[in-house]
Amino acid sequence: MISIVIPIHNEEPSILPLYDRLTAVLERLQRPYEIIFVDDASTDRSFDLLANLVETDQRLKVIRLRRNFGQTPALQAGFDEAQGEVIISMDGDLQHDPEDIPALLEKVEQGWDIASGWRKNRIDNAITRKIPSRIANWLMAKASGIELHDFGTTFKAYRTEILKDINLYGELHRFIPALAKLYGARVIEVPIKNTPRAAGDSHYGLSRTFRVLYDILTIKFLLTYFTRPMHFFGTLGLTGTILGGAIMSYLFVYKLLGNDIVVDHGPLMIAGSLLLLAGIMMFSTGILGEMLMRTYFESQGRRIYAVREVRTRKEAQAPEAAR
Repeated sequence: MISIVIPIHNEEPSILPLYDRLTAVLERLQRPYEIIFVDDASTDRSFDLLANLVETDQRLKVIRLRRNFGQTPALQAGFDEAQGEVIISMDGDLQHDPEDIPALLEKVEQGWDIASGWRKNRIDNAITRKIPSRIANWLMAKASGIELHDFGTTFKAYRTEILKDINLYGELHRFIPALAKLYGARVIEVPIKNTPRAAGDSHYGLSRTFRVLYDILTIKFLLTYFTRPMHFFGTLGLTGTILGGAIMSYLFVYKLLGNDIVVDHGPLMIAGSLLLLAGIMMFSTGILGEMLMRTYFESQGRRIYAVREVRTRKEAQAPEAAR
């Protein structure tokens, strides 16, 4: 079964054309499917249109959020509701062509855990969208270790078991392939068409690019130190403690020789004190991080690993049983 998850916010002009094109593609696949629209508190007639469609199609489901939470929570709501073995997420503004769905499904059927869309020939404005996007995608690729050209697109196909291990917060939906890497997901990129927006305005602007930098730092930390925070904070703490301790030891000996350290080395004394204090704080933060990490996994019964499959040797069937 295939689940299509589509978060929308004020996409009234696109809903009916998208639904018609989407159902036409899914019918040709001759596989069971469901379509889940997540209305992120639209203020136009988007929900009314969807409510009418639900009455005519039992494979359609509409989730209406109480307020405008954002794209990531809307996607999470759709993922939580989805029943299919494969989940495909896409935008509701018709910039994602439903005709590309079979190409994404083909890669999942070949054994990939995530088939990520790649807007190879983008039609967006070069200054406000293309160039910032390329910079952000390059930084994401370096931080995550996954060589994708397009992290930002929502158009992706996932094996459902991969998404069960991932909880989304903030604006981390674009980083699902990187988060899935924590559990050994296999990711491939699939070129998709990028069509002009049919109606309405984009919900994203140049300001979003700067927020992405914070997400990149978060992902880098999670991928490298999620289960061992002391390795990160301990390194900083050890560096600060050694440097601060060396400076303070030097100044202590200098003082014993009868010199005035405040007059001669006042700034150095302040620097040594701050380094020593910062090193101790980093050690303390690392210990707290270790405790929080253990609480996170043990209180919820979560595992620090993910099993792809288990195989055992099949016992030979007894002759009597075979007869």
